[in-house]
Amino acid sequence: MCGRFSLTVPLEEIIEFFDLINGDELDYEISYNIAPSQNVLSIVSDGTHNRGGYLRWGLVPFWADSPAIGYKMINARAETIDQKASFKNLIKRRRCLIVADGFYEWKKDEKGNKRPYRMIRKNNGLMAFAGLWDRWEKGGTILHTCTIITTRPNELMAEIHDRMPVILPEEKQKIWLDRTIEDVQFLKDLLQPYPTEDMIAYEVSSIVNSPKNNQEECIQPLV
Repeated sequence: MCGRFSLTVPLEEIIEFFDLINGDELDYEISYNIAPSQNVLSIVSDGTHNRGGYLRWGLVPFWADSPAIGYKMINARAETIDQKASFKNLIKRRRCLIVADGFYEWKKDEKGNKRPYRMIRKNNGLMAFAGLWDRWEKGGTILHTCTIITTRPNELMAEIHDRMPVILPEEKQKIWLDRTIEDVQFLKDLLQPYPTEDMIAYEVSSIVNSPKNNQEECIQPLV
């Protein structure tokens, strides 16, 4: 699964990387320890331009009785995304990118203890997680929520965990955001493990275990 990530780069870098038309309108703050139920910076396309905005992490399908279901839907498995009632229609019409510069996962050591690791790109650049979003409305409350799609691990991640977020390379990001594409199998074929050779993993402090801790120490290598 993907249950925690970071976004610590300047807004200007995000605007340029994703060619956002409304970047100056975003109420952006860096975060070293983003957790489910928080608002996450996401990107959609209007067919011509990319736009950034915030979605609550934890998908609440439009048909759900309660938003509490979102806590169970922070991730969607790429392999079965077209089979689950919560996701199968969204992959055709409500795709998004979720912006990060690293993500965390916990590795069990020989004693059974879980030790946190942070995964980044070798150039320390931005990541675009493949995501889905939906709109929920009930009793005058409106929520826009999202889920991060996960896939099998690459060779680097296999040493740490059995899943990883789908990180879309730049050449696939535009395709994923193109709402005119509705071929589900074609879209599923985009959801592959990110190349091992472009990633680095390093152990970090256990302070990241609590989402209450949101400081630079979270992303620092454990010495």
